[in-house]
Amino acid sequence: MTQPLLKMTAITKHFPGVLAVDHVNLEVLPGEIHGLLGENGAGKSTLLKILSGAHHPDSGSIELNGQPITLENPHQAQRQGIVTIYQEFNLVPQLTIAENVFIGREPGRGVLLNWRTMADQTRAVIEPLGIHIDPLTRVRDLSVAEQQMVEIARALSMQSRIIIMDEPTSALSEHEVVRLIEIMQNLKAKGLSIIFVTHRLDEVMRSCDRVTVLRDGRNAGEADVKNITVPDIIRMMVGRTVDDLYAGKHALPTANPVALRVSKLRRKVNIQDPHAIVLHDISFEVRQGEILGIAGLVGAGRTEIARAIFGADPLESGEVYIGSELVNIKTPQDAIRQGIGLVPEDRKQQALFLALAVRENTTIAALNRVLNRLGFVNARSEADLMDQYQRTLNIRMTSGEVRVRNLSGGNQQKVVIARWMALQPKVLIVDEPTRGIDVAAKAEVHSLLHQMAAQGIAVIMISSELPEILGMSDRIITICEGRLTGEVLRADATQEKLMELMTRRESAAV
Repeated sequence: MTQPLLKMTAITKHFPGVLAVDHVNLEVLPGEIHGLLGENGAGKSTLLKILSGAHHPDSGSIELNGQPITLENPHQAQRQGIVTIYQEFNLVPQLTIAENVFIGREPGRGVLLNWRTMADQTRAVIEPLGIHIDPLTRVRDLSVAEQQMVEIARALSMQSRIIIMDEPTSALSEHEVVRLIEIMQNLKAKGLSIIFVTHRLDEVMRSCDRVTVLRDGRNAGEADVKNITVPDIIRMMVGRTVDDLYAGKHALPTANPVALRVSKLRRKVNIQDPHAIVLHDISFEVRQGEILGIAGLVGAGRTEIARAIFGADPLESGEVYIGSELVNIKTPQDAIRQGIGLVPEDRKQQALFLALAVRENTTIAALNRVLNRLGFVNARSEADLMDQYQRTLNIRMTSGEVRVRNLSGGNQQKVVIARWMALQPKVLIVDEPTRGIDVAAKAEVHSLLHQMAAQGIAVIMISSELPEILGMSDRIITICEGRLTGEVLRADATQEKLMELMTRRESAAV
C-alpha cells in the first residue's frame, strides 16, 4: 500500500464542557482527493483547524511523509505545504489578484515591490487554472468562482502538498462546480493531495477517491468511493438509515383553493436600460397545501421572484393575489401582514440577527402574539412561544437565550423556519432551504416543510439541487433568463426534463 502523505493518529481535543474530537484518525495518500464528511458538529472543523495549525491537539500525533511534525500556528502549517481554502474567502477585495496571491511574500528588495515580477509570477500560476485575467485586476471585480480560483492560486504559489477545501462549491453554479472538479482532478494528476469538505454527497461521488466520515467527534467509517453508495455514506454520517430524505409526500392538492397567484410580474435591473430585464411577465399560482418548486440555473431570476413577491424589491408592473383578493405589496411589512413569509437563501446576511438570542429571532415576526395590552412584550408568552417551536422543530440549544450565531447551520435554518411558523403564514417562500446544512438536518427541514403543507400552508421552494426539487415538489415551474419556460407535475418530472426547460430561452406552453 502507498505510504500516506498525511497521517493523523488518535487526535483528541477538548473545549470547555465539550469533547470535540476523540481519538480521530485520518490518512491522506499522495495525489488523492479525500472527502472528510460528517454532520455539523461531527468534529470536521476542529480536526482541520488542528491540521492548519489554528488549534493544538490535547493528544495524538501528526506525520507528514512519515516524519512527525508539530504545527504551532497556521504559518508553520503553510511552510509544511498544508494550506486551507475556507468557505468564506480570506481575500482582500481592494487589492489586486497578484497582491492577494503573494500577500506577505511579495517579490522585491526591501520596501520596493517588483510589480512586473509579481504580475508575471501570478500569471504563471493563474493561467493553468483557467483565469485569463490581468493579474492587476482588483479582487472585488471578480465573480465568486474567479475569487475561488485566486484562493487556489495562492495555495499553489506556496508550493502546497495538501490543500484543504472547506465547502468550496456552496456558492457556485453547476457549471462552476464542474469546472472546479476538473481543476481538482488536474491538481491531483500533478501529485497534490486535496482534503474536500462538502455536504453535497453527489459531488463526493464525482470527485473523491476515498472518504473518512466522522460522527460525534469519532471515526464512523472510511472507504474507497468506488466501493460505496450515497446511502452508505448517509448511514455512516447519521448512525441510522435515511432511506428517503424527502419522506412525507402527500396527495396532490389539485382541488384546494388557490393561496397565491401572481400575474405578469416584471422587474428591470436598471430603469435607464430597457433591455436589462430581471423578471419578464412571470405568472403562476400555488394552492393551499401545495409545495411548488421553482427550478432554474443561477442568475435565472428565481430569487428575484421571491424578493418581488415579498416586497423586498420593487416591481415595474404585475399583480399579486392572496386567494381571490388583489393585494398591494410594497414592502416586506406589507407581505407579512398579508400572511407571506420568506426564508432567504443567505440566512446569516438576510434573515438572522446574529447578535440576538434565539428567542428574539424566533418571535420577531409574530410580536402581535406576545404583546400585552399596553404594547410591551409579555416575557412569559414569548418564552412559551419559543419553547413550543423548539420542541416542534427539535432546535438543539441549551436555552432560548443562546445567541443564534452560536448554533449550527441546520439549527439556524430551523430558527428562521420557526419564525414563520409562529407567524402562521398563508404562504411560505423558502429559497435554498438546505444550503450548507448536513444530511440529517436536511431531512428534518424537509419534514418541516411537509408538515406545513399538510397544515394547508402554500410552500414555494427554490433550490439549486434538482434531486431536492424533484423529491419535494408537487409541481415544478422552470425559469430561464427571467422568463417562465415550463411547468411539470411531480409524476412527469425528471432531471433531464427540468434541465431542458431550465436552459430553454423561449417560454414553453404551460
